[in-house]
Amino acid sequence: MYQAARKVFFSEALCLSDSTAKSYEELFAKLDTNKDGIVDVSELKAGLSSMGISLGKGAAQKIVTSGDSDGNAGLDLDEFSKYLKEHEKKLKLTFKSLDKNNDGRIDYKEIKQSLSDLGVGVSEEMAQKILQSIDVDGTMTVDWSEWKEHFLFSAASDLQEIIRYWKHSTVLDIGDSLTIPDEFTEEEKTTGVWWRQLAAGAMAGAVSRTGTAPLDRMKVFMQVHGSTSNKISLVGGFKQMIKEGGMTSLWRGNGVNVLKIAPETAIKFMAYEQYKKMLGQESGKVKPHERFIAGSLAGATAQTAIYPMEVMKTRLTLRKTGQYSGMFDCAKKILKKEGVKAFFKGYIPNILGIIPYAGIDLAVYESLKNAWLARYAKDTANPGILVLLGCGTISSTCGQLASYPLALVRTRMQAQASIEGSEQVNMTKLVKKIVEKEGMLGLYRGILPNFMKVIPAVSISYVVYEYMKSGLGISK
Repeated sequence: MYQAARKVFFSEALCLSDSTAKSYEELFAKLDTNKDGIVDVSELKAGLSSMGISLGKGAAQKIVTSGDSDGNAGLDLDEFSKYLKEHEKKLKLTFKSLDKNNDGRIDYKEIKQSLSDLGVGVSEEMAQKILQSIDVDGTMTVDWSEWKEHFLFSAASDLQEIIRYWKHSTVLDIGDSLTIPDEFTEEEKTTGVWWRQLAAGAMAGAVSRTGTAPLDRMKVFMQVHGSTSNKISLVGGFKQMIKEGGMTSLWRGNGVNVLKIAPETAIKFMAYEQYKKMLGQESGKVKPHERFIAGSLAGATAQTAIYPMEVMKTRLTLRKTGQYSGMFDCAKKILKKEGVKAFFKGYIPNILGIIPYAGIDLAVYESLKNAWLARYAKDTANPGILVLLGCGTISSTCGQLASYPLALVRTRMQAQASIEGSEQVNMTKLVKKIVEKEGMLGLYRGILPNFMKVIPAVSISYVVYEYMKSGLGISK
């Protein structure tokens, strides 16, 4: 296929190595067969096919959708040129990240190492097979021109997209080992690396939550007790809590908050594996949308299982000195006075809040990372830890802005019985009541300390996770 492409497309004054406007115009003119100034999906398929370039399934539609800024289901010359320039730049960054020794060529060892870094274990034979699918001149190395020729019209640019492309085209047969959060390779499962990664993550979460516990308690305190008539400031709130219970009172509720990390992580991991098996088809292979569904269901399952601990965490966080002697005493008193239902108060807004948070967090993170790469990246497709931390902080903040009202409603419902004179109402009535008495801003009570803990929480988690990985013998 690509031998033909070299003879027809890249040799007839259409080589895009210089990325000139003229080359784009000439290519566009060849593809625009009806001369209406627009290249649609059918023209793109037919035109590239005539040049010996066979697009993968859905690739033409993805290219048009990605480049179509005015929504007319086609690409004009400006859109076409912009798409190719941006796509070529991403491909260049990916090529440089694979070129470990910076010699301008990729060999099978570099491909094997790069896949291993992503948690995808392949043999030397498989790495050579991947290389041969791109290697046009038979040198068993791939230079930039070969790489660009192969992927320019594939709709895949970064390494994870390219791995999916290889899997789809059966060049890479690794089954179900492409890692995503809470997913591990078969090798990691059999060697025990998976539990060490979970342990490292749990420890990072425990230290992070403990370090930011005072801000978390302040958030809950303001969510429940703050109002237009009772405006609690950060300094005033901390003084009030310290006066009532001393410095240690700033960490009330942190014990159960840390304790629920391990069961929540374990349940989520096990549930994810089961949902993958249920949703997967084609001999156990799981498609991207099935992974997303499995991950969402696993998260909801874990939340459901540990939700009583969420309720106890809120009650313990808000407790007055001497009200509960500990977690078990809290559970006993809630069960005796309010029954089992009390352990699931606020469950609906909690589950609903997962959807906007996760969706917006992921979308903003990917957009920011790609925007940074497009503007500033020169020699690598890896933006570095500081950029990733920045993207993570901003995306998490955006996600919280969208889901915070639901989190506030959940917390108030969890705490209703512990507030003197508080009316026991459902989610809809509580939202209406808050808006009527406090306005829309009432749904964002306590968001300041919540924002303040984002950066230290992310930073602490990262540092502890890296140290734990090193201590547990997990290679980077």
